[in-house]
Amino acid sequence: MILSIESSCDDSSIAVTKIDTKEIVFHKKISQELDHSKYGGVVPELAARLHAKALPDILEQTKELFPYLKAIAVTNAPGLSVTLVEGVTMAKALSISLDLPIIAVNHLHGHIYSLFIEKETIFPMQVLLVSGGHTQIIDAKGYNDFEIVASTMDDSFGESFDKVAKMLGLGYPGGPIVEKYAKKGDEDRFNFTVPLQNSPLIAFSYSGLKNQVRLEIEKLKNPTEQDIADICASFQKTAVAHLLQKLKKSFKKSAPKDFAIVGGASANQYLREKIRKLCDEFGVKLHLSPLEYCSDNAVMIGRCAIDGYKQKDFVSFDKLDIITRIKQ
Repeated sequence: MILSIESSCDDSSIAVTKIDTKEIVFHKKISQELDHSKYGGVVPELAARLHAKALPDILEQTKELFPYLKAIAVTNAPGLSVTLVEGVTMAKALSISLDLPIIAVNHLHGHIYSLFIEKETIFPMQVLLVSGGHTQIIDAKGYNDFEIVASTMDDSFGESFDKVAKMLGLGYPGGPIVEKYAKKGDEDRFNFTVPLQNSPLIAFSYSGLKNQVRLEIEKLKNPTEQDIADICASFQKTAVAHLLQKLKKSFKKSAPKDFAIVGGASANQYLREKIRKLCDEFGVKLHLSPLEYCSDNAVMIGRCAIDGYKQKDFVSFDKLDIITRIKQ
């Protein structure tokens, strides 16, 4: 079995997974969303303090499994430095006390492996990663063999939802709240311009769209509940249309056999349905992570680590370090 730890942002999570069957033996996640919602976003120092309390509490529940462990896996990149260090410190302590090797896992690779929880991997596959920190098209060719073929030039897809929610005073995290309001709104009321629609680049940009929304909110001064719903619906329609336009351009060049959406924002049902239709149009098979594993969790880290264990991709105690940003 492998014990995996995830603490890259505001979710404290530990899982234990069987290496041979990939079965989840234990999983617990403590979300910090309520603690950060009053601030309209994640406060790193607060997140670190909450991890310092939550992770040991969760670990205590796995002690009876310690004799069966073969390795410790931990997210070490990318993420907030003060939160990553909480998980890495715990991994190092467990490695020393239990005399077990460490597998360092890139958090973004973990999201891709959320597609393969309790199943075999499927490679090659093209993946759209949409989260609060990233918007990328990735060619996934195998374990630790990932090529970023397109990314955002500024804000991410998920980040833009958070910022729109904050401008409307709706709270944090913004993604689920904006999606909920959008269901009650008129997506055609506000004619927001789709970013980069006339550009030949296969890339993403959300800062301009975010500014368009801000200007409309200022015009309304005191938006009603229906105004808010209409803004959310119109914004969501445009934000997703931007992804679809660029993906369609990419598919026309070379459509993959298998395509997937991963990351916290991939739980958006409107996005899932639009991507499904696009894949159907091009005869591409769509893969989706279970909704409970779209956001940050240790299960996906453990699933990635299984492949790492089989390839003996271990990192020594003294060389394990945190990496806050990954070059794109």
